[in-house]
Parts: sequence; structure tokens; C-alpha cells
Amino acid sequence: MVSAHVPAAIARGYHVLLFDGPGQGRNLIRDGRPIRPDWETVVRPVIDWVLERPEVDPDRVVLAGWSFGGFLAPRAAAFEPRLAALVADPGQWDLRETMVARLPLDDAQKAAFPDVDPHVLDPMEAWLRGPDADPAMRWRMLQRGLWVHGKATLFDYFADLTRFEVSTVAGEIRCPTLLTQADDDPLGAGAPRLYDALTVERKALVRFSAEEGAGGHCEGAARRLYHQRVFDWLDETLASR
Repeated sequence: MVSAHVPAAIARGYHVLLFDGPGQGRNLIRDGRPIRPDWETVVRPVIDWVLERPEVDPDRVVLAGWSFGGFLAPRAAAFEPRLAALVADPGQWDLRETMVARLPLDDAQKAAFPDVDPHVLDPMEAWLRGPDADPAMRWRMLQRGLWVHGKATLFDYFADLTRFEVSTVAGEIRCPTLLTQADDDPLGAGAPRLYDALTVERKALVRFSAEEGAGGHCEGAARRLYHQRVFDWLDETLASR
């Protein structure tokens, strides 16, 4: 988080606050607090604290979310009128549509999920625990996913993900908003849907391509290009405030 954000922000004249919410960092590791979908309850006290800082311009507070934060930040912004701008890298839509659509279920089961037999994902979980599973996928779902969400089974994990919705509140976002979408980053597939749901006058969907070296999750191999485009947009957006 520090290397991917802070040096570039400071170089452009911004103060930066990084914070862990439930399901992240020491809140998870030390205190055992799982993640929650109502991220507005997490961000609100953070903004309260930020606005008490003498070096902070209260009219130019920006909320930025990275990776899964690209879902959490827009969710919080819908309830936070004190934001001057929002950045979601990448922009995302409801996790039900992102995740459940990929499960090894038939169409009827996907439509009814999670109101289906809770053992329906047992074969998938058994495969993930077996020797033929992709280690990275095993880590994302069983080792990290269950831990972050405080769940014991793969079914419970995916059932919990269906609670993470932004579609019901996207129209309430009132600040200028920038969404990113990179080639070969499945997490950002819902960025156009979130963009279309935004009702704010100033909004941008910034795409990054593999040809320019910026494909992949969160433009990981081309952060300087990300910083150039995002901070240029922020400078212009905040100039009038």
C-alpha cells in the first residue's frame, strides 16, 4: 500500500492516510474482525478524524480504494457527503454477479444462490484442498477468503459475498468519481456498470491496456502510468474547490 500509493501522492502535493478496516491488516490478524459489507460505517469515523487534522483542507478530501477497495470505497462514498472526489481502482459491481456467475452451478442454482443446498459446493472445496488445485486459487479462497470473511466453508464464504452490494446505492454517490478498468483484470469487469449507474456530472472510466504495459490487476506493472492519469484528473477536479 505504501509503495504503490504514498510516494507518488506526496510528489504531487497530497497528504495520504492509509488505514485498515475490518478484515484487513491488524484488525483481522490481531483482533480477528472479519470484513463487513457496510463500509460506510468504517469510513465515516475515518473522515471524522481526518477533518480534525490542521493540515487537511476539508474541501478536498479524496477517498481512494485499491483492489477490493474498488468496491468498498464506492459503497462508502454513497453515504459520505464530505468527499470531494472518489477513486476506485478498479471500479466494481455487486459481488454476487462477479463471483457467483463463475461457480460450478447450473443456471437455476446460480439464480437461487445462496438459497440452495449448502453442500452444493463441497466438490469444489474438496478439489481446492486436494493436490491438483492451483495453489494461488487455494490461497485466495480457502486460506485467505475464509479467514477474511470469518467463515468455515466455501459455501458460507460465497454466501457472504452476496451481501456486498453497490447497485442499491450507486446513484447516491454525489462526488466526482474516477473508475479504472485494466485489461485482464476480472475484478474490474463491473466497472462499466458502476459508471453507468453513477448520476454525478463529473465521472470518468479510465481504461488501461496490456499493449501499454498496464494490463493485469490494478495496473500492477505500470503504476506510474496509473499515477499520471489519476493525479492529473484529481488535480483538475479539485482545482475549482
